[in-house]
Amino acid sequence: MKKALVYEWFDYYSGAEKCVESFLNIWPDLDIYSIIDTYDNATREIALKGKKTTQSFISRLPFAKKHFRNYFFLFPAAVEQFDVTGYDLVFSHSHAFAKGVITSPHQLHICYCHSPIRYAWELYHQYLKESDLEHGIKSVITRWMMHKIRIWDYTTANRADHLIANSHYTAARIKKIYNRPSEVIYPPVDINRFKPVFKKDDYYVTAGRFVQYKKIEMIVEAFSHLPERKLVVIGDGPEMENIRKKAGKNVEIIGYAPDDEFARLISKARCFIYGALEDFGIIVVEALSAGTPVIAYNRGGTAETVRDGINGVHFSGQDVPSLLESIKKFESIEHQFDYGKIAAETEYFSKKNYEKRIREYTDLKLDEFSSKAQR
Repeated sequence: MKKALVYEWFDYYSGAEKCVESFLNIWPDLDIYSIIDTYDNATREIALKGKKTTQSFISRLPFAKKHFRNYFFLFPAAVEQFDVTGYDLVFSHSHAFAKGVITSPHQLHICYCHSPIRYAWELYHQYLKESDLEHGIKSVITRWMMHKIRIWDYTTANRADHLIANSHYTAARIKKIYNRPSEVIYPPVDINRFKPVFKKDDYYVTAGRFVQYKKIEMIVEAFSHLPERKLVVIGDGPEMENIRKKAGKNVEIIGYAPDDEFARLISKARCFIYGALEDFGIIVVEALSAGTPVIAYNRGGTAETVRDGINGVHFSGQDVPSLLESIKKFESIEHQFDYGKIAAETEYFSKKNYEKRIREYTDLKLDEFSSKAQR
């Protein structure tokens, strides 16, 4: 049986790419297609086991390696140009366009959906505001292109025979936007990377890419109201300058941290803070696997993995007052947290369990597909 996997782009190695890595663990003979692939050899060896990908025409356009997102209006056409007719089983790994790959009735197409296109749907108005595209000719052009992308996204929702969602939050959005059911299989988390630490140090920690939706700036600003509390910030990104401006003397911004140092800082912290609205949030489960309680936003995937008062604390608004209130609550019940139990419960999200569930689901759908073909 010939198998292919279609993905949007390989530029970073993070949560979605770790799902692709697991697919390769299950099926090492997968052929991989992507709109563009900018991995260096070292990252390719880790994430793709050294495999090269078949790239779209986007990869040959001017400045595409660094600025490929500027060609987003061409991504639907790029995905549709992939010729996967020679494969029996096609996986799309989609947080935007990959699910639109064209297959025939004689092929089984399973989509692992991280999200419908965020900036075309529920983050549409936020995207226009943050990109300074609310007025002017660029705004008119962008709004028209987004309208066309929404039409394409909806009309291609049935190209996959089956949809897998990465959380119940994503499943609800798939139902709302595409009116389709989906199976929920949480993404893989390398829980063995972190060892539970039972004696915590006196600091809070947050981590992530420094972009607006991660809300790192909000967390840093909150600690300006808590000068007696220490915050360690791990990460880098385009919002670094704004975040540094908000940081007081009690905030240590260390930038990128190697794996060992990253794991140590997360494991020794008294609490991990995460402010983003995520489809799932792998880094949150990584912190829990170290026995570290988490303060997290009570919407999205983190509302499913962080249980208020059991392994962490929720806050209801992505703003400084809500976060300060949750920190106060955390400190009032901190003595109740069982670090060992917090870590043990993350076994459900392990890479081993993810790969087992993906394989079983695929085998089931292949059997059903084969039975229908024989009728």
